Amino acid sequence: MKASEIKELSTQELIERIDDYKKVLTRMRLNHAVSPLDNPNKLGATKKDIARLKTELRARDINENK
Repeated sequence: MKASEIKELSTQELIERIDDYKKVLTRMRLNHAVSPLDNPNKLGATKKDIARLKTELRARDINENK
């Protein structure tokens, strides 16, 4: 997910996406523990997407409180 796409999302959509990505990451980790994923780099990519979403959410929170 690109930064430009993230900035277009509303705050509520950001929160929903973070929750969705966290659920996906948990499922991927469990599946990877049982049998290796085809592309284990997807774990890192998902974690980075969560971080990008959280960063944008935090930036909006800081701007609102100024």
